[in-house]
Amino acid sequence: MAENKPIKQLAFVMNRNKSGARELLDCLRDIAETEGVAVKETLDFPVPEGFLQGMDACCVIGGDGTFLSAASESTYWQVPIIGVNRGTLGFLTTYSSEEIEGIFPSILKGGYSIRSRGLIECGSHNGEADVALNDVVIKSASASRIVHLNVFADDEFVTTYVCDGLIFSTPTGSTAYTLSAGGPLIHPDSRVLSLTPICPHALSNRSIILPDSVELRVENASSDDQLVIAVDGQRNLSTSRDTSIRIKLSSQSLHLAQRPDYSHFKVIRRKLKWSGGYARDMS
Repeated sequence: MAENKPIKQLAFVMNRNKSGARELLDCLRDIAETEGVAVKETLDFPVPEGFLQGMDACCVIGGDGTFLSAASESTYWQVPIIGVNRGTLGFLTTYSSEEIEGIFPSILKGGYSIRSRGLIECGSHNGEADVALNDVVIKSASASRIVHLNVFADDEFVTTYVCDGLIFSTPTGSTAYTLSAGGPLIHPDSRVLSLTPICPHALSNRSIILPDSVELRVENASSDDQLVIAVDGQRNLSTSRDTSIRIKLSSQSLHLAQRPDYSHFKVIRRKLKWSGGYARDMS
């Protein structure tokens, strides 16, 4: 395996609410400093603007929500993220807290594999824009209210969805909210975008997989309803009743520093208990 460049400037992002996170950060910081790595840390969510400037990598200690809080800054500065799981499922934080201490010196020396993940770009009526690693969700601003949404793909009318909302997901996000809504599992290396309605009022409404070149437009077909755009479940964009929302795959990508032997299917089998009736783990 060709190693990446050694990490000399390392930022830590820690979720103080996760059990054992502080102890783990202290341990990894000591290892980094012993290896001659300059470190800094933050407990703030989202990660402060400019915090990752000049860093070689960012080590996130927490769950996937903590990871997502660093995704925007990581993308902007093109700093790879080392995700260490102190949460529950941890699809993004792929290093376990049990293994990280023993292999951290190797990671700092370049013993990791960089994998790029696609992002969704969305824009609202006032020019406000954001990118999502997992998903963009469009719902009514009023709790438990059905929305009527017209969807266009490259200006071609798709359909009018009558539902609780729409989830636009990257392949990375296919194991998140969209999976719970009945969406498909998509390999993270795929360059596609999925659209999944939430509780649609038509049995024929199912997920749609769209190519990376498509630009989607969503219009509010309910004149009396205000919409909200949730980006990765962490940030909201403002909307207008009479202006469309545009969604497409971003030209940017986020870089993950993962184990050289990382296997997406192994993670799915282990964390989702995903198997056939007689399947066994062949790893």
